[in-house]
Amino acid sequence: MVQQSFSRDPFAGDLWVFRGRSGALVKIIWHDGLGMSLYSKRLERGKFIWPAANDGVVSLTSSQLACLLDGVDWRNPQYSWRPQSAG
Repeated sequence: MVQQSFSRDPFAGDLWVFRGRSGALVKIIWHDGLGMSLYSKRLERGKFIWPAANDGVVSLTSSQLACLLDGVDWRNPQYSWRPQSAG
């Protein structure tokens, strides 16, 4: 998809972040020099705040990505939901 849809090099070391239709699932794919790696995260409640895309591609800073993965609205940094208990 990275090569065909976006005409980008998936082996360049960039992180490629994809969101599920419901907005509660994120998958990150990257090449670490040895092979492709996959990270996925699903929120129990709430949705990932997704920035507007230009030409199907969004560029994020490391801080924006950290907020996105924590379920924090990076436009207004507040937790949208916090667990009541652990375990």
